[in-house]
Formats: sequence, C-alpha cells, structure tokens
Amino acid sequence: MKAWICTSLLIILGLFNSARAEETQATRYPIVMVHGLFGFNDIWGIDYFYRIPQALEQQGAKVYLASVSPANATEVRGEQLRTFVQAVLAQTGAEKVNLIGHSHGGPTARYVASVSPEMVASVTSIGGVNWGSRFADFTRAAVPADSATEWLIRQGADLLAGVIAGVSGSGELPSDSLAAMEALTTRGSLLFNQSYGEGMPQEYCGQGADVADNGVYYFSWSGAANLTHALDASDYPLSLTGLVFNEANDGLVSSCSSHLGKVINDSYQMNHLDEVNQTFGLVSWFETNPVTLYRQHLKRLQQLGL
Repeated sequence: MKAWICTSLLIILGLFNSARAEETQATRYPIVMVHGLFGFNDIWGIDYFYRIPQALEQQGAKVYLASVSPANATEVRGEQLRTFVQAVLAQTGAEKVNLIGHSHGGPTARYVASVSPEMVASVTSIGGVNWGSRFADFTRAAVPADSATEWLIRQGADLLAGVIAGVSGSGELPSDSLAAMEALTTRGSLLFNQSYGEGMPQEYCGQGADVADNGVYYFSWSGAANLTHALDASDYPLSLTGLVFNEANDGLVSSCSSHLGKVINDSYQMNHLDEVNQTFGLVSWFETNPVTLYRQHLKRLQQLGL
C-alpha cells in the first residue's frame, strides 16, 4: 500500500514538474520588442510595453527592448533596428530573433525581416500601421506642406521626440517627425509595401500567409475600441481621434489596416494603448488581459519551434 502511494506521488510530482517546465520553456530565439511613434523603452522605470517583458521573462524568454528613434521614417528606424538585432545575435549567439512591434513598430520590424530575413524567425505586428492610418492622412492633409505651420509643428514634435529619446536613454538617435508622419499615411504605407511587402494580404482586410516566401512567420492582432476603462485618461483623446475613421479602429489604426500574416484577432476590446497594457494596466475588465495575449503568443512561438 505504501509503495503504491509513493509511486502515485512520484507520478503526480513528475507531471507537475513536466507542466511547470513546459510553462517556463523559452522560445528557441530571443524576443525583440519594438515601440511605435513617440515610443520608448522605459522612462523612469515605466515600460512602453507595460509589464509585458517581465511576464515573458517569467516564462523563460529572453526579451530585449529595441532602441530606435521615437519618430523617423520607417526605413531609418528599420536600419536602427537591424543594427540592434545584429547586436542581440552577437551577444546571445542566437541565429535569429522573434520581432514584436506595436504601431509603427510593426512596419519597422517588417523592414528588417524583408532586407535581412536570415536574422528573423517571426514578425508579430500589434495594432500595426500596415496599410496606413486614416488619422495620419487627416493630420497630413490639415497641415499645408512647406508652410510656417508645418515648420512649427515639426520643430515641436522633433523636440518632443528628442526629449523622449534623452529621458529613455536613446538620445543619440535622430528624429524626423515629418518623415514619420509621411510614412504612416496611406500613401506612404502603400509605397513602403511595394518594396517590403512580405506577409501583407493581397487585398485590404485580407489575411496574409502564415509563412512568407522569405521563410519568416508573420502574425498580427489589434483592438477595435476607443473607450475601455473609465479611469484611463487615454480613452478620451483616442475616442476623438477615432472619429476620423469610418470603420472599426483602436483610435489610431483601423482593424483592417493592422492585418499582417496570420490575423489572430482584429477586434479585441482595446484601444491603441491598451494593446501594450497602457495606461498603467488600466484596460477593459471584459476582455482578455493584454499581458495574457503576449503570454499566449509566446507559447504559440514555442510550439512552432521559434
């Protein structure tokens, strides 16, 4: 009887340890996270991807926060990211990385996968500006080109980007807010897609291939709500910016524009900042927590051997 009990306990303990090992199993390749427009790695201990890197590290992943300009053209940010990825590969000895980009970080990651696919195992775009942003179109149209107004706005936005870069420790990276805005318009995004179109659907609101011709896996998800938490101050400006859209959107990017590769979901009850667990984790109580989505995606990458 005692032997049977001991054997049963050993089996249960073995199953527990096996489940625990699976839960903390790292991805084959490191994770590199890429912020969006006017984004940062962390400021005074506050993460852009709020509490998400720590959650992924608890599951065993190696996570790196990319240093790219808060505001610049996609190709410029892409080259900065490519340099950062090369440094990660040299430091870790890994052959590739998994790139996760939010907003402008989506096309920034796509650029690296397009020009250096040998360094990238997967690209995940979250609320990514893949077909352009109607809000960027609206803003660009509202400011006359080569006008004094444009000059003043550009100077102010570049100053803001410089402050963000300085405070977050990436002050050496150049900023060009006008180039960033041009890149995020529908026209700018479509031009970008002509050269770096891997993973993109053939038509607007379509679904791309899970694995593109370059051998890289592509995934995407996004929110489709503006008001998600009564105490979240970001809800109110995003509900206003969302008015320029005539389709489902997260306040800055339409659901259909976010599509890339395998679309996991394009209608989470999240606004553009909820997608990265901002502001300070004040997200909808009636939707899957954003941190959980990243945990689930880490497991998805693990199961694919990435």
